Amino acid sequence: MSTTKIQATEYPIHKVFSDDFVFSIPLYQRPYAWTTEQAGELLEDLITALGDSDEKIDEINPYFLGSIVLIKRDKPDAQVVDGQQRLTTITVLLTTLRALVSQPHKHILTKYLYQEDDFDPDHNVYRLNLRERDAKFFQEYIQDKDGIDKLKKLPNAKLSDSQKNLKDNALFFLQRLQASSEFYLLHLTQFIIKRCFLVVVSTPDIDSAYRIFSVMNNRGMDLSHADIFKAEIIGKIPSEKRQEKYSKKWEEIEEKLGRDIFKSLFSHIRMIHGKSKPSESILKEFMKDVKPCPTDYPEEFIDKTLIPLADAFFDIANQAYYSDNIALKDKIYELFRWLYNYIDNSDWIPPAILYLSKNYYYPDLLLRFFSDLDRLASCLMIQRFNINERIERYSKLLKAIENEEDLYTPNSPLQLQPKEQSNIVKILNDHLYLIRKIRLYVLLRLDAALSEGKAAYHFSNITVEHVLPQNPPAKSEWITWFPSPEERENYTHRLGNLVLLSRSKNSQAGNYDFKRKKEEYFTSKTGVANFALTTQVLREEKWTPEIIEKRQKQLIDKLKEVWRLQD
Repeated sequence: MSTTKIQATEYPIHKVFSDDFVFSIPLYQRPYAWTTEQAGELLEDLITALGDSDEKIDEINPYFLGSIVLIKRDKPDAQVVDGQQRLTTITVLLTTLRALVSQPHKHILTKYLYQEDDFDPDHNVYRLNLRERDAKFFQEYIQDKDGIDKLKKLPNAKLSDSQKNLKDNALFFLQRLQASSEFYLLHLTQFIIKRCFLVVVSTPDIDSAYRIFSVMNNRGMDLSHADIFKAEIIGKIPSEKRQEKYSKKWEEIEEKLGRDIFKSLFSHIRMIHGKSKPSESILKEFMKDVKPCPTDYPEEFIDKTLIPLADAFFDIANQAYYSDNIALKDKIYELFRWLYNYIDNSDWIPPAILYLSKNYYYPDLLLRFFSDLDRLASCLMIQRFNINERIERYSKLLKAIENEEDLYTPNSPLQLQPKEQSNIVKILNDHLYLIRKIRLYVLLRLDAALSEGKAAYHFSNITVEHVLPQNPPAKSEWITWFPSPEERENYTHRLGNLVLLSRSKNSQAGNYDFKRKKEEYFTSKTGVANFALTTQVLREEKWTPEIIEKRQKQLIDKLKEVWRLQD
């Protein structure tokens, strides 16, 4: 088994900006984003670290600038995975110092910006190359000699945000340092070049570099695997004009879904293709299972996979599916809402977006499928299936969808088997309150069914409460109705004894006698209950084992109806 070699070395800036490294910013990286706030903070930190003394540079305490992560093999070429902002800002600062120092020293600073070709300036080797859109701007107005002078005269009107940031930071540095003496400027330059250090972490492949960055960057990662896939896929498109077109398509999808949901979409697409739990990183598994970069038509993945599945994902997440059949559309919306907002895992999403993308214009098929998917996802959650069991089930369902099998035969992976149905009824009929992860969901589904779909839950806090208290006072009417501890234990946590409240629990109020509890705890300020489940209880004059038994049966029967369960 081969191992990936990872190196971490501390370098002074004069070694970072030397022939040992030729940095490039990959396409997947975000544009340069540091403003004068971050750039100014860096400069002030350096000035503070240098101090006011004129002691020899070698005697000044070193200053640590942080770490960068690179993809680098034996050659100088190095892709920057993490550290673009710092490397770019340091380059801008060195350029500004070059503009301010006297002529003999300008040449010395230039060698840290690019390796000069004495015969042909067009063949200068720049130490840092930004993304393609900003590379020429960076070279002409920052790195090249006299670039700062040209930058001062450049209007902002046609500059991109990243180019404005580069210009603003360069002029900010210029203004901050221009009153300094030649001695101080050279002292600061020597300090940056000789006594400022970066830890350079390098690895030969993107997968390990991404994992290193994930561990090191505890503030949350700007770079994501979606950015890397973008570079891999769009980079294979031969025409620059078409690259621009598909980059725009890609960014529109990302903006529509939001960055986090868009990032998760790639895991769902991998599942659709791989139909198994991932055993390696998303970067490796996606490229292996999806193969999104066919050489003859690299745009195919975006047109035929990414866009249709992203649209389906958006419609589910936002209940945004459109159909002329209003009645069916509303029912589909409701199923999307229960799935997306309440199921405690996302393993159901791959079959959901695949089926929706294939059958978008057939609302009758969608209603039938999503009714059964809602049933399946709910009942797997109620049975507390683990991730491996869920993945296995949904993998079979994905295969059935792709093979266009009949999904409504008894043995289909979409359908619940008799043993599963019996087990679900048993769970629902037992001490439901003690199953913390499903009790609220089950009661909300039950309440919605009792309300005939008219329930809308916009409360900030919904809780599950007992009618018969968990610890009733010794001389209360509860003890009269439930005299033995065994009887109380049998009924307290059962479905028939539970209600929903739109307020925080109050342990003292929960022990009120039944009448007072109904009047002061189970009703809102207007004197009515906010939930159909709770309204049922308000109709009762007393609360006895017989009433709980009767209510238990009624509620279980209603849940059997909701999820079509056979006992």
